Amino acid sequence: MFDTLEQTILSALQIIFDEFGWLGVFGLMVFENATGITPSEIILAFAGWMLIERHGISATFIPIAGIYAGLGSAVGASITYWVARLGGRPMIDKFIKLFRIDPNYIVKVEEQVSKWGAGIVMFGRIIPGIRTLVSIPAGLVKIPFPKFFLATFIGAYFWCTLLIGAGYVLGHEWKLISEFIKTHLPLIFGSGFLIIVGYLIYHYRASLQNLGWMRSQNKRLD
Repeated sequence: MFDTLEQTILSALQIIFDEFGWLGVFGLMVFENATGITPSEIILAFAGWMLIERHGISATFIPIAGIYAGLGSAVGASITYWVARLGGRPMIDKFIKLFRIDPNYIVKVEEQVSKWGAGIVMFGRIIPGIRTLVSIPAGLVKIPFPKFFLATFIGAYFWCTLLIGAGYVLGHEWKLISEFIKTHLPLIFGSGFLIIVGYLIYHYRASLQNLGWMRSQNKRLD
């Protein structure tokens, strides 16, 4: 199963990169940032490997490649920004229900955007889990679009350039990385599960403490 998925992803990216080059990377980043469906880590790492390292292009091209990916990210994020800005809260409520996003999460980010403005947008572009969603509260609070676009591009540029560089350096070791993942997949899933459980316990610790207190009170009443 993993082999099939791996080959499907590699083949699809190879076709896109061979046909469109860095314009293909630009288009994929527009789609990724507008929808949050395709992971940028895979797209950009493979781009650094397939379009730079495997073609024998100098590493000095990596900062230029980051411009293509950064602009694609900014354009894709702008789509989400305008959907939130023009559609308002009713549109976003439909969006978060469709993708099962916690509404409180959007509210918390919105509060930070209201407080810090375009600065939080820029830094949010380099934080996994916030990168795509930060465009929604930015649109809701109506940050001026030129500021939003510039902040998004700057943050995305650093993120994209870093991943492209990582792909350039490590891409030729993909077979070793792939074998490692296959061998240790159960451990990876198990570790991921423990991390999620630990996060949930930490995040809802107050509720768990209250539940324990209520149970102890009920026992006393009995």
